[in-house]
Amino acid sequence: MELIDGNQIAAALIAELKAEVAALPGRKPCIALVRVGEDPASVSYVRKKEKTAAEIGLISRIILPPITITQAELFTLLDELNADPTVDGILVQSPLPKHIDEVAVFRRVAPEKDVDGFNTINLGKVAQEDETGFVACTPAGIMELLSRSGVDLKGKHVVVLGRSLIVGKPVALLALQKKAGANATVTICHSATANLSAITRQADVLIAAIGRPEFVTPDMVKAGAVVIDVGINRVADASKKTGYRLTGDVAFDRVAPLCSKITPVPGGVGPMTVAMLMKNTVKARRLSA
Repeated sequence: MELIDGNQIAAALIAELKAEVAALPGRKPCIALVRVGEDPASVSYVRKKEKTAAEIGLISRIILPPITITQAELFTLLDELNADPTVDGILVQSPLPKHIDEVAVFRRVAPEKDVDGFNTINLGKVAQEDETGFVACTPAGIMELLSRSGVDLKGKHVVVLGRSLIVGKPVALLALQKKAGANATVTICHSATANLSAITRQADVLIAAIGRPEFVTPDMVKAGAVVIDVGINRVADASKKTGYRLTGDVAFDRVAPLCSKITPVPGGVGPMTVAMLMKNTVKARRLSA
Protein backbone atom coordinates (compact mmCIF):
# COMPACT_ATOMS: atom_id res chain seq x y z
CA MET A 1 0.00 0.00 0.00
CA GLU A 2 1.35 3.39 -1.02
CA LEU A 3 0.29 6.60 0.69
CA ILE A 4 -0.41 9.45 -1.75
CA ASP A 5 1.20 12.41 0.01
CA GLY A 6 -0.82 15.52 -0.87
CA ASN A 7 1.48 17.80 1.13
CA GLN A 8 4.51 16.68 -0.88
CA ILE A 9 2.76 16.93 -4.28
CA ALA A 10 1.27 20.35 -3.39
CA ALA A 11 4.73 21.58 -2.31
CA ALA A 12 6.18 20.54 -5.71
CA LEU A 13 3.36 22.37 -7.51
CA ILE A 14 3.82 25.49 -5.34
CA ALA A 15 7.57 25.51 -6.13
CA GLU A 16 6.76 25.34 -9.88
CA LEU A 17 4.25 28.21 -9.55
CA LYS A 18 6.75 30.31 -7.58
CA ALA A 19 9.27 30.00 -10.42
CA GLU A 20 6.56 30.80 -12.99
CA VAL A 21 5.40 33.93 -11.10
CA ALA A 22 8.99 35.15 -10.61
CA ALA A 23 9.44 35.02 -14.41
CA LEU A 24 6.17 36.87 -15.21
CA PRO A 25 6.64 40.36 -16.65
CA GLY A 26 4.62 43.27 -15.24
CA ARG A 27 2.45 43.18 -12.16
CA LYS A 28 2.10 40.05 -10.03
CA PRO A 29 -1.13 38.01 -10.17
CA CYS A 30 -3.72 39.17 -7.63
CA ILE A 31 -6.47 37.14 -5.95
CA ALA A 32 -9.35 38.71 -4.01
CA LEU A 33 -10.44 36.47 -1.12
CA VAL A 34 -13.94 37.35 0.09
CA ARG A 35 -14.97 35.86 3.44
CA VAL A 36 -18.39 36.70 4.87
CA GLY A 37 -18.68 36.21 8.65
CA GLU A 38 -16.47 34.36 11.11
CA ASP A 39 -17.07 30.65 10.47
CA PRO A 40 -13.99 29.05 12.14
CA ALA A 41 -13.27 26.64 9.28
CA SER A 42 -13.58 29.48 6.73
CA VAL A 43 -11.24 31.69 8.78
CA SER A 44 -8.53 28.99 8.74
CA TYR A 45 -9.07 28.17 5.02
CA VAL A 46 -8.73 31.82 3.97
CA ARG A 47 -5.64 32.24 6.16
CA LYS A 48 -4.06 29.21 4.47
CA LYS A 49 -4.88 30.61 1.01
CA GLU A 50 -3.37 33.98 1.96
CA LYS A 51 -0.18 32.32 3.26
CA THR A 52 0.21 30.14 0.14
CA ALA A 53 -0.35 33.15 -2.14
CA ALA A 54 2.42 35.05 -0.33
CA GLU A 55 4.77 32.07 -0.63
CA ILE A 56 4.27 31.95 -4.42
CA GLY A 57 4.57 35.72 -4.85
CA LEU A 58 0.90 36.44 -5.51
CA ILE A 59 -0.88 39.49 -4.14
CA SER A 60 -3.94 38.63 -2.07
CA ARG A 61 -6.62 41.13 -1.21
CA ILE A 62 -8.65 40.01 1.81
CA ILE A 63 -12.20 41.38 1.92
CA LEU A 64 -14.25 40.73 5.06
CA PRO A 65 -17.87 41.91 4.70
CA PRO A 66 -20.02 41.56 7.85
CA ILE A 67 -22.32 38.53 8.16
CA THR A 68 -25.25 40.96 7.84
CA ILE A 69 -24.33 41.89 4.24
CA THR A 70 -27.30 41.54 1.88
CA GLN A 71 -27.14 39.59 -1.36
CA ALA A 72 -27.51 42.86 -3.32
CA GLU A 73 -24.57 44.41 -1.42
CA LEU A 74 -22.43 41.33 -2.03
CA PHE A 75 -23.30 41.51 -5.74
CA THR A 76 -22.21 45.17 -5.81
CA LEU A 77 -18.89 44.21 -4.19
CA LEU A 78 -18.36 41.41 -6.75
CA ASP A 79 -19.24 43.74 -9.62
CA GLU A 80 -16.53 46.16 -8.42
CA LEU A 81 -13.96 43.34 -8.25
CA ASN A 82 -15.05 42.05 -11.70
CA ALA A 83 -14.42 45.55 -13.10
CA ASP A 84 -11.06 46.04 -11.33
CA PRO A 85 -8.23 45.43 -13.84
CA THR A 86 -5.72 44.78 -11.03
CA VAL A 87 -7.68 41.74 -9.74
CA ASP A 88 -7.12 38.48 -11.68
CA GLY A 89 -9.03 36.01 -9.55
CA ILE A 90 -11.96 36.18 -7.14
CA LEU A 91 -12.79 33.56 -4.52
CA VAL A 92 -15.90 33.76 -2.35
CA GLN A 93 -15.36 31.42 0.59
CA SER A 94 -18.25 29.05 1.19
CA PRO A 95 -20.38 28.38 3.18
CA LEU A 96 -22.17 31.71 2.90
CA PRO A 97 -24.81 32.86 5.41
CA LYS A 98 -28.24 31.25 4.93
CA HIS A 99 -29.83 34.42 3.55
CA ILE A 100 -27.48 34.47 0.55
CA ASP A 101 -27.98 32.23 -2.52
CA GLU A 102 -24.58 30.59 -2.99
CA VAL A 103 -25.10 29.50 -6.61
CA ALA A 104 -26.25 33.02 -7.56
CA VAL A 105 -23.04 34.37 -6.02
CA PHE A 106 -20.90 31.90 -7.99
CA ARG A 107 -22.68 33.05 -11.15
CA ARG A 108 -22.02 36.70 -10.35
CA VAL A 109 -18.23 36.28 -10.44
CA ALA A 110 -16.99 37.03 -13.96
CA PRO A 111 -16.08 33.72 -15.68
CA GLU A 112 -12.58 34.99 -16.54
CA LYS A 113 -11.92 35.73 -12.82
CA ASP A 114 -13.73 32.65 -11.45
CA VAL A 115 -10.62 30.85 -10.18
CA ASP A 116 -12.84 28.65 -8.01
CA GLY A 117 -14.41 27.19 -11.18
CA PHE A 118 -18.07 27.32 -10.08
CA ASN A 119 -19.49 29.79 -12.60
CA THR A 120 -21.95 28.16 -15.04
CA ILE A 121 -19.64 29.01 -17.98
CA ASN A 122 -16.62 27.31 -16.40
CA LEU A 123 -18.59 24.19 -15.47
CA GLY A 124 -19.83 24.11 -19.07
CA LYS A 125 -16.27 24.42 -20.36
CA VAL A 126 -15.28 21.32 -18.35
CA ALA A 127 -18.12 19.42 -20.06
CA GLN A 128 -16.99 20.74 -23.46
CA GLU A 129 -13.32 20.02 -22.69
CA ASP A 130 -12.47 23.68 -23.34
CA GLU A 131 -9.06 24.36 -21.75
CA THR A 132 -9.63 28.14 -21.53
CA GLY A 133 -11.94 27.70 -18.53
CA PHE A 134 -11.12 27.19 -14.87
CA VAL A 135 -11.63 23.80 -13.24
CA ALA A 136 -12.96 23.70 -9.66
CA CYS A 137 -9.93 23.38 -7.37
CA THR A 138 -10.68 20.14 -5.50
CA PRO A 139 -11.51 18.08 -8.63
CA ALA A 140 -8.48 19.59 -10.43
CA GLY A 141 -6.37 18.69 -7.39
CA ILE A 142 -7.62 15.09 -7.45
CA MET A 143 -6.64 14.73 -11.12
CA GLU A 144 -3.22 16.24 -10.37
CA LEU A 145 -2.72 13.84 -7.41
CA LEU A 146 -3.58 10.84 -9.61
CA SER A 147 -1.37 11.96 -12.47
CA ARG A 148 1.64 12.74 -10.26
CA SER A 149 1.19 9.40 -8.46
CA GLY A 150 1.39 7.54 -11.77
CA VAL A 151 -2.30 6.58 -11.93
CA ASP A 152 -3.54 6.66 -15.54
CA LEU A 153 -7.35 6.44 -15.64
CA LYS A 154 -7.52 5.19 -19.24
CA GLY A 155 -9.90 2.21 -19.39
CA LYS A 156 -10.24 2.18 -15.59
CA HIS A 157 -13.57 2.12 -13.77
CA VAL A 158 -13.79 5.23 -11.61
CA VAL A 159 -16.59 5.29 -9.03
CA VAL A 160 -17.43 8.68 -7.54
CA LEU A 161 -19.33 8.70 -4.24
CA GLY A 162 -21.22 11.99 -4.12
CA ARG A 163 -22.78 14.30 -6.71
CA SER A 164 -21.99 17.76 -5.36
CA LEU A 165 -21.31 20.69 -7.64
CA ILE A 166 -18.03 21.28 -5.83
CA VAL A 167 -16.51 17.79 -6.20
CA GLY A 168 -18.64 14.88 -7.42
CA LYS A 169 -20.00 16.21 -10.71
CA PRO A 170 -16.86 18.02 -11.95
CA VAL A 171 -14.45 15.21 -11.02
CA ALA A 172 -16.66 12.72 -12.90
CA LEU A 173 -16.55 15.00 -15.98
CA LEU A 174 -12.75 15.33 -15.70
CA ALA A 175 -12.21 11.58 -15.43
CA LEU A 176 -14.39 11.13 -18.56
CA GLN A 177 -12.47 13.62 -20.69
CA LYS A 178 -10.88 12.45 -23.90
CA LYS A 179 -7.32 13.32 -22.97
CA ALA A 180 -4.12 11.93 -21.44
CA GLY A 181 -4.60 10.77 -17.85
CA ALA A 182 -8.40 10.58 -18.18
CA ASN A 183 -10.53 8.39 -20.53
CA ALA A 184 -12.10 6.49 -17.62
CA THR A 185 -15.44 4.72 -17.42
CA VAL A 186 -17.27 6.61 -14.69
CA THR A 187 -20.10 5.70 -12.31
CA ILE A 188 -21.55 8.28 -9.91
CA CYS A 189 -23.20 7.00 -6.74
CA HIS A 190 -25.31 8.99 -4.28
CA SER A 191 -27.89 8.70 -1.50
CA ALA A 192 -30.47 7.10 -3.82
CA THR A 193 -28.10 4.48 -5.29
CA ALA A 194 -29.28 0.87 -4.85
CA ASN A 195 -26.73 -1.86 -3.99
CA LEU A 196 -24.07 0.74 -3.30
CA SER A 197 -21.31 -1.59 -2.08
CA ALA A 198 -21.78 -3.88 -5.11
CA ILE A 199 -20.97 -0.88 -7.33
CA THR A 200 -18.11 0.58 -5.25
CA ARG A 201 -16.46 -2.87 -5.18
CA GLN A 202 -16.09 -2.65 -8.98
CA ALA A 203 -14.01 0.53 -8.73
CA ASP A 204 -10.39 0.56 -9.87
CA VAL A 205 -10.37 4.11 -8.49
CA LEU A 206 -12.83 5.10 -5.77
CA ILE A 207 -13.33 8.82 -5.06
CA ALA A 208 -15.22 9.39 -1.80
CA ALA A 209 -16.80 12.85 -1.50
CA ILE A 210 -20.00 12.58 0.51
CA GLY A 211 -19.13 14.27 3.81
CA ARG A 212 -19.96 11.27 6.02
CA PRO A 213 -17.19 10.24 8.42
CA GLU A 214 -15.66 6.82 7.78
CA PHE A 215 -18.56 5.81 5.54
CA VAL A 216 -16.43 3.67 3.21
CA THR A 217 -15.63 0.34 4.89
CA PRO A 218 -13.53 -2.62 3.68
CA ASP A 219 -16.55 -4.50 2.28
CA MET A 220 -17.02 -1.61 -0.21
CA VAL A 221 -13.51 -1.71 -1.68
CA LYS A 222 -11.90 -4.26 -3.98
CA ALA A 223 -8.33 -5.38 -3.33
CA GLY A 224 -5.76 -3.24 -5.15
CA ALA A 225 -8.05 -0.25 -5.69
CA VAL A 226 -6.84 3.36 -5.56
CA VAL A 227 -8.87 5.32 -2.99
CA ILE A 228 -9.10 9.12 -2.97
CA ASP A 229 -10.70 10.44 0.23
CA VAL A 230 -12.08 13.96 -0.21
CA GLY A 231 -13.94 14.13 3.12
CA ILE A 232 -12.87 16.33 6.03
CA ASN A 233 -15.10 15.61 9.02
CA ARG A 234 -14.75 16.58 12.67
CA VAL A 235 -15.47 13.66 14.97
CA ALA A 236 -15.65 14.01 18.76
CA ASP A 237 -12.56 12.54 20.43
CA ALA A 238 -12.04 13.06 24.15
CA SER A 239 -8.38 11.98 23.92
CA LYS A 240 -7.54 15.03 21.76
CA LYS A 241 -6.77 18.46 23.23
CA THR A 242 -9.22 20.06 20.78
CA GLY A 243 -11.94 17.54 21.74
CA TYR A 244 -12.18 16.30 18.14
CA ARG A 245 -10.16 14.59 15.42
CA LEU A 246 -10.28 15.01 11.67
CA THR A 247 -11.35 12.03 9.64
CA GLY A 248 -12.21 11.41 6.02
CA ASP A 249 -15.14 9.67 4.36
CA VAL A 250 -13.11 6.44 4.42
CA ALA A 251 -12.43 4.23 7.47
CA PHE A 252 -8.72 4.65 6.75
CA ASP A 253 -7.13 2.14 9.17
CA ARG A 254 -9.38 -0.68 7.96
CA VAL A 255 -9.50 0.19 4.25
CA ALA A 256 -5.83 1.15 3.65
CA PRO A 257 -4.44 -2.44 3.83
CA LEU A 258 -6.65 -3.37 0.84
CA CYS A 259 -5.53 -0.50 -1.39
CA SER A 260 -2.69 -0.14 -3.87
CA LYS A 261 -2.74 3.62 -3.14
CA ILE A 262 -4.77 5.81 -0.77
CA THR A 263 -4.85 9.46 0.33
CA PRO A 264 -4.73 10.24 4.06
CA VAL A 265 -6.92 12.81 5.86
CA PRO A 266 -5.53 15.32 6.64
CA GLY A 267 -2.63 15.67 4.19
CA GLY A 268 -4.19 14.21 1.05
CA VAL A 269 -6.61 16.12 -1.15
CA GLY A 270 -6.78 19.23 1.10
CA PRO A 271 -3.37 20.77 0.33
CA MET A 272 -4.00 20.25 -3.41
CA THR A 273 -7.16 22.36 -3.37
CA VAL A 274 -5.24 25.46 -2.26
CA ALA A 275 -2.38 24.79 -4.71
CA MET A 276 -4.82 24.49 -7.65
CA LEU A 277 -6.51 27.76 -6.65
CA MET A 278 -3.12 29.45 -6.99
CA LYS A 279 -2.48 27.70 -10.32
CA ASN A 280 -5.85 29.00 -11.61
CA THR A 281 -4.98 32.56 -10.47
CA VAL A 282 -1.66 32.48 -12.34
CA LYS A 283 -3.53 31.16 -15.40
CA ALA A 284 -6.08 34.01 -15.09
CA ARG A 285 -3.24 36.54 -15.02
CA ARG A 286 -1.70 35.01 -18.16
CA LEU A 287 -5.06 34.98 -19.98
CA SER A 288 -5.72 38.65 -19.08
CA ALA A 289 -2.34 39.84 -20.38
